[in-house]
Amino acid sequence: MIRLSRMTDYGVVVMTYMAWQGRETRSAHQVATATGLPEATAGKLLKLFARAGLLKSRRGAHGGYALTSSPEDISLARVVEAVEGPIALTLCVDDHPGHCDVESLCPMRGGWNQINTALRDAFEGVSLAAMTAPTIPLAGLRQLEA
Repeated sequence: MIRLSRMTDYGVVVMTYMAWQGRETRSAHQVATATGLPEATAGKLLKLFARAGLLKSRRGAHGGYALTSSPEDISLARVVEAVEGPIALTLCVDDHPGHCDVESLCPMRGGWNQINTALRDAFEGVSLAAMTAPTIPLAGLRQLEA
């Protein structure tokens, strides 16, 4: 099973919450309270997203964080990369040579690059706005069909 880290999962929750807020400024305390995350975790993620250019930060009594772009313009890939780094299943990706001890001998390098590209493209194809779209639970869908 391929799995993102818990921190990345929390990061998607934080950024989804921020998308629901539009361009309004929210403090780390407000984000933590709304998402149920510990304030230290919310604060750490907000700082990562600000460093990645996804959020802007403001200091002062009415300070906090706000989106720098509309949710439609922020891909899930950017959110994941802000927390995890480059999206890849393996270390042998085109942009990061030298991370593998058998890189020069590996016959799989080209195949993995193709898979890594497909995975990254999948994350690029989902916007933060799409993550905020309401969903109908399966039970609710069955009631609508009746």
